[in-house]
Amino acid sequence: MLASADAVLAVEPACPQAGSQPLNVGVVGPHRPGSEVAFELRAIISPGHGSLLEDPVTGSLNASVGQWLFASGRASGSYVAAQGTRLGRTGRIHVSQDDAGQVWVSGATRTLFRGSVHG
Repeated sequence: MLASADAVLAVEPACPQAGSQPLNVGVVGPHRPGSEVAFELRAIISPGHGSLLEDPVTGSLNASVGQWLFASGRASGSYVAAQGTRLGRTGRIHVSQDDAGQVWVSGATRTLFRGSVHG
């Protein structure tokens, strides 16, 4: 957790050395009160081949961050998170917690391609 959404957007990850272990890092920071979204998230992924990727919208990251934000009192009820901003994407992830404490993640999707494999 960083101090602000601006700090999250300013992160410049370094490319790992070839042969290094795979690495998945999630970064989160709050937007200013009254903003369209409550938090900014980034998912930085290094598959271990000396490359670096950023996922524009990650449901599993938002679910785990949501659990932590609700449990720590940093969020309550529901909120909207932004992800993909640094990639020129406007991902909006809706995160809520029901009365039983279950965290739910939702949002709009767009199918970019379809296919099937015949074996």
